[in-house]
Amino acid sequence: MQIWVDADACPYEVKEMLYRAAERGQVQVTLVANQSLRTPPSPWINSVLVPGGMNIADRRIVELVSPGDLVITADIPLAADVVGKGAEALDPRGELYTTANVGERHAMRNMIDEMRGAGHVMRGPSGFTARNRQAFANQLDRWLARMKKESQLKNPGPVSADHGTEG
Repeated sequence: MQIWVDADACPYEVKEMLYRAAERGQVQVTLVANQSLRTPPSPWINSVLVPGGMNIADRRIVELVSPGDLVITADIPLAADVVGKGAEALDPRGELYTTANVGERHAMRNMIDEMRGAGHVMRGPSGFTARNRQAFANQLDRWLARMKKESQLKNPGPVSADHGTEG
């Protein structure tokens, strides 16, 4: 299990939360971007530099992601691909993409793109807020807790040779 970050457009505050979570939870966080990134020195944090170009970072994330991983992205087509591979995707604003909702979000995105292409003026997303930051932190904490619990169920601690009998 690891966290992949579509890092080119990921807000600074989200990256900082991910760095702290990597250390605290000892989970691998990999930032994928088409520009060099400064990351804290840590065995739990690294980055993958990809060439510039449309969706190159997205395609690399899809190549590398495994079921059970988490991808941080605001890119709905990437989220759909990730969910299709059995991983989870989390928007930096705190929306968790699932098989139940990613198709609807993808259709809405395509409709908005068509409206923009037809000349309808539409505003972009609002600024990143404290509420967004908190929603993201809550979803990230839930995912980390669930992964820790699943890991403990798969790898229970050592069993004592003393089976509770007195001798």
